[in-house]
Amino acid sequence: MKVLIQNRQKLTKINQQKIKRDSAALLRLLGLKDAELSILLVDDSRMRRLNHKYRGIDRTTDVLSFPQQNSYELKVTSNALKNKRESLDSSLVTRHLPLPLGDVVINLQAAKRQAIEHGLSFNEELRWLLVHG
Repeated sequence: MKVLIQNRQKLTKINQQKIKRDSAALLRLLGLKDAELSILLVDDSRMRRLNHKYRGIDRTTDVLSFPQQNSYELKVTSNALKNKRESLDSSLVTRHLPLPLGDVVINLQAAKRQAIEHGLSFNEELRWLLVHG
């Protein structure tokens, strides 16, 4: 499993290794041990631009997700690999390429505000946003 994190904000200190560990644990719980997930950490300003560009909504938000697989494709791919019912390119199987899930963009400023509103720690709110994304 592969978790890639890019921190594109400077306002909030974060522990990238903790986010990686939490993400990896979530992927294991979901049975996606051969998956790849990309996480982008941003501030309100960048999230507002992304939300406007991709959703046409000119305000910030807490989390955006850009899946590379829809849930049906993910289930079919997972079942095909588990049951070996599909003829897969042997080079893909032997190289053990990760299944790219997509990108999750998390607004750390929003996470801090929402943690206070929800009575959670910052890390608990980050985990919630990761699951939500």
